[in-house]
Amino acid sequence: MDDAQQLADRYVAVWNETDDERRRQAIAELWVPEGEHYVELREVRGYAGLEKRIIESHVKWVRDGGFRFRAAKDARGLHDVVTFHWEMVPKDGGEVAASGLEFLAVDKQDRILVDYQFPL
Repeated sequence: MDDAQQLADRYVAVWNETDDERRRQAIAELWVPEGEHYVELREVRGYAGLEKRIIESHVKWVRDGGFRFRAAKDARGLHDVVTFHWEMVPKDGGEVAASGLEFLAVDKQDRILVDYQFPL
């Protein structure tokens, strides 16, 4: 893992992205083609599933909810795993409304193989 915090920041940025093409490009740069994402009872695989999941979250929390996601400055990498906390905050500032722990398994190019999201 070259730079865990940089990966965390790029990961969170994709959930805030408003442009469809930039979002697709970011997904392809972050995940392997058959990348997996798990949160609670949801599980998605591949770029199409990831894009659908991210768009649903974006619409609910960013576009309609008025929030932004940010990575806490606590990202750590060890071999092929990266962990960090994320926060959801009002876009105009204010208290943290939600947070979670991200556990990412990455390949040799630091692309996400499996993404486990644990809302706190």
